[in-house]
Amino acid sequence: MREPVNRTILLLDIEKFSRRDDVVQAVLRRRLNHLVDRTLEAAGVEPTQQYREDRGDGLIVLLSGDVAKTALLRALLTTAPDLLHEHNLLASDSAQMRLRMVLASGEVAHDPHARTTGGIVGHDLNQACRLLDADVLRAALAARPREHAVLAVSAPVYEGIVRHGHRGVRPELFRPADVEVKDGVLAAWIHQGDGQPADPGPARAAETAAAPGPVPRPSSAEAAPPSPEPEEKTKPEREPEPEAARSAPVFHFHGNPVVHGSFVAGNQHGVSGGTVHGDVVLGGTEGSPA
Repeated sequence: MREPVNRTILLLDIEKFSRRDDVVQAVLRRRLNHLVDRTLEAAGVEPTQQYREDRGDGLIVLLSGDVAKTALLRALLTTAPDLLHEHNLLASDSAQMRLRMVLASGEVAHDPHARTTGGIVGHDLNQACRLLDADVLRAALAARPREHAVLAVSAPVYEGIVRHGHRGVRPELFRPADVEVKDGVLAAWIHQGDGQPADPGPARAAETAAAPGPVPRPSSAEAAPPSPEPEEKTKPEREPEPEAARSAPVFHFHGNPVVHGSFVAGNQHGVSGGTVHGDVVLGGTEGSPA
């Protein structure tokens, strides 16, 4: 066995591959190899810098340590989904292809044997394979029916590359996930894939809910209480004029008039039959000139 060396580990698996017939499986395998060729070219990976093993429904790709993981991440987040989109636009329903992808790193040894292919071994490679097969990653892809792939990165890749926010790599779009494996719990980060920041978690959500927010400003309708309807001013009733001020007919008698019976017009001053001498004024107001 050769000495183990540090490798970048790229794993890909086709969703629901075993449900397809042989013809469709062969087509999907060819398309997967084409997709990997184009993606690695976009990342600047030379043929001499890579090693591949065909696993039927997927691929294991080992890259040498001088391949920039930042460039590979950008290609996995842009080029690979675009190629999948192009394929699925033209493919029949039975030939649709969606991928689970894992990017990890670690020590890998090569132990080839005569008349056999493959022979790569290593604990870090085993852990990456368990992450690829984890239920949490399968569920993440199943929950995104309109997307073509889901990507998870191991803890070393996240700590060394993702969290630093290199060009084209947004750490806020990765959410942590604990993957239960045979020998414990494996930490990983899953890319959200939809451009939405990852859920900050219950603690952060509670903190946000508890933080006092700005006091809402009342709307124009609520800014001031409605002004009361102006009370209808009651027109003051016209004060009755004094009895003396009311209009009444005025009679002027000159000479020696004779009045029989009673005649009333305005104020009456001792007129009840009899003979009146001098001027007599009936009506008008009391005290007014004759």
